[in-house]
Amino acid sequence: MEMFSTDDEEKKGSQREAITTYTLNATGPLSDCSAVEKLIEYTYTSRLEANVYQVKSIFQAACYLKMDRIAKELASFMLKYLNVDNCIEIRSLPCISTSISFINQINSFISAHMKEIAETSTFLSLPCIQIEILSQTKQEMTLSTGDSVSQLVLDWIKRCYDENEPATFFNGLMEKTYMLYLALDNILQDCSELPSGELSDTEIVQDYKKLSKKSTSIPKTRRKGQIQPAKSRVLICNREMHERRESFIDSDWTILGVTCVGEHTFSALASLKGKLCSLSIKLKLNISMLSNPPSTQPSPLHSRAESQESLPDLYCALALMSSGKCAIGCANFNNNLLVCGGYDRTECIKNVESYDPEQNVWETIEPMCEARGRFNIAVLHNKVYAVGGCNGTTELSTVECYDMIKKKWISVTSLPLARSNAGVCELNGKIYCIGGWNGHVGIKQSDVYDPNTNKWTSIAPLQTGRNQAGVCAMNGKVYVVGGCDTWSCLNTVECYDPETNSWSFIKPIITPRRGCGLAHIKGKLYVVGGSDGTQSLATTEMYDPNERMWIPGPNMITPRANVGVAMVGNRLYAVGGFSGKKFLNSIEFLDESMDEWTRFSPRNNCSKSASPLPTTDTVCSFNDCEFLNDISE
Repeated sequence: MEMFSTDDEEKKGSQREAITTYTLNATGPLSDCSAVEKLIEYTYTSRLEANVYQVKSIFQAACYLKMDRIAKELASFMLKYLNVDNCIEIRSLPCISTSISFINQINSFISAHMKEIAETSTFLSLPCIQIEILSQTKQEMTLSTGDSVSQLVLDWIKRCYDENEPATFFNGLMEKTYMLYLALDNILQDCSELPSGELSDTEIVQDYKKLSKKSTSIPKTRRKGQIQPAKSRVLICNREMHERRESFIDSDWTILGVTCVGEHTFSALASLKGKLCSLSIKLKLNISMLSNPPSTQPSPLHSRAESQESLPDLYCALALMSSGKCAIGCANFNNNLLVCGGYDRTECIKNVESYDPEQNVWETIEPMCEARGRFNIAVLHNKVYAVGGCNGTTELSTVECYDMIKKKWISVTSLPLARSNAGVCELNGKIYCIGGWNGHVGIKQSDVYDPNTNKWTSIAPLQTGRNQAGVCAMNGKVYVVGGCDTWSCLNTVECYDPETNSWSFIKPIITPRRGCGLAHIKGKLYVVGGSDGTQSLATTEMYDPNERMWIPGPNMITPRANVGVAMVGNRLYAVGGFSGKKFLNSIEFLDESMDEWTRFSPRNNCSKSASPLPTTDTVCSFNDCEFLNDISE
């Protein structure tokens, strides 16, 4: 009905009769009547003839009417004649996002020809957002790549975006030139929010702060405690992440292409909530810092050898999973992050992938025997156990085990009761399955599996039936946090003592939540994300058994319900989940040495090379991983 407007008229005569007339909206998706006429003719004749100038309007109408065959043919025609002069116009078609293959091919063309596109009148007439990024050293500016800084700018715009007043938001973006700085958690922040101190008391920052007070442009999004670090840093991206991003690109929020247009100056084409805009990004040196440089203390995440202290620290964006998914099985498996199954927007899956933090790459391994989501996994004796879950239709009682030596999944004894959303953990050489959902109510039943006997045995039931709870073992006991009974989110926490086979309540969490993750770091419990029943949560809480109290922890960057969590090394990872709007393919971690979550990792693995540092005129491309490795060495 959004394609038409209606008018009610009264027919004059012996009987008064209401007549409804439907008219194509003048500004709607089918506003071109000739395009609709062509499609109607096609439905009767199986033949479509059109002039070249009608292709785009017919394609748009075909997409809205779900005439996929016609849309595909017209897309192929437009791709055949795609060039630097018409690619932006085609990419701007409102219906283009309905064809993933089509949009990806156009995006690839734009990325490959961005230098020429940036000189066209179509590009120059786009709304332009002007950004300056404050840098501490010339080396930091030299090593920064256009793709990396434009992606950071895109993330900053997304965080500021106001869904309630999109028009006002975009108008505000065009009002002035924004000066941003790279905060301690590796995200950009407005320099008007930079706290007073050695780094912000420079003339360039103070002038910007004065101008910002006169402007009421876009809302502030500064996160607690984010200040500019003492040492300069550079964020880079690796080739593997760039290539894999292509398959699940967010067409509404993405950088389509970047080119260098001057010294430390980049021009980018971006899709901002589906609206094409140009970004003008200039790296600007905090000149007053040259005569009074900041101290060169090591970064909180890692330290460098004394000979490297003069170089900026290099950080790499964490690689993304193959697809967005939630309610996964997640665990540390041989110091890698193992992610099994899950729910990916349409169905439960059986795919398994493993993330290597040292190499920052994902690898696909042998899939499970059975598709399952809303479940958990546990690792015991170098084997992975996937317990219960749901196949999209029914709750499962099946359990399968991955043998690393044989590199295959095999079935083991099934659960006594089929269930999904149960908590699973390993303790004292056994696997515990706690609570869950059997299609009617959150259940109390709890069971333990002994791999030596290949048998499940029931233990004392929970005091409160619950599913989607966070479960983990710590200090010889099993902890169960939050979850929900039938409808309500719970804040209660239970602790199981295997020596007495009994459950007891401990201090409840601050925010009732379900679909949360639970892990422990150095004797403290961390509950991560989840949902409070109305929205996905980015909040975390920490519990110290000695203090017997929950306190708020640092917020994640992204809200995540039905999130997977696991400790790998000294990092607590949050994996996938549902943000409240989409299924996530991203990961982030909380490092023991920092009180912040981050999506960037230090680039530690540097190849041996004697390559000299580039001059200030050198521009590093997005894919030059080896080159950046040489620089960091």
